[in-house]
Amino acid sequence: MHMAERERRTSTKEPGRRAQTGRRSRETGPEEAAGNACERLAALISHPPEGVSAVSRSEDGWKVSVDVLEVPRIPDTTSLLATYEVNLDGHGELREYRRVRRYRRGAADD
Repeated sequence: MHMAERERRTSTKEPGRRAQTGRRSRETGPEEAAGNACERLAALISHPPEGVSAVSRSEDGWKVSVDVLEVPRIPDTTSLLATYEVNLDGHGELREYRRVRRYRRGAADD
């Protein structure tokens, strides 16, 4: 089934849904939100992301916790990392970010 035919059927079966035309205006999913948060944060703070530790839906988008390597040290267990809270709108665009925690790699959570 072609994309146009699928959209037509969807809009016929579900009158509340709009068929998408032209530029994609769909909302971002959690995986895409996590990737967008890492990319945009790295461009702003110049520290490499280590990973995503949380993704949650907010009223109007996504809240993503991104862990980044701020100060690499030897041995690696003494490196300093930070967790940033990144807020994205429903389409994955950056709204705001802030550092919420800084810690040694080898430290356990309380």
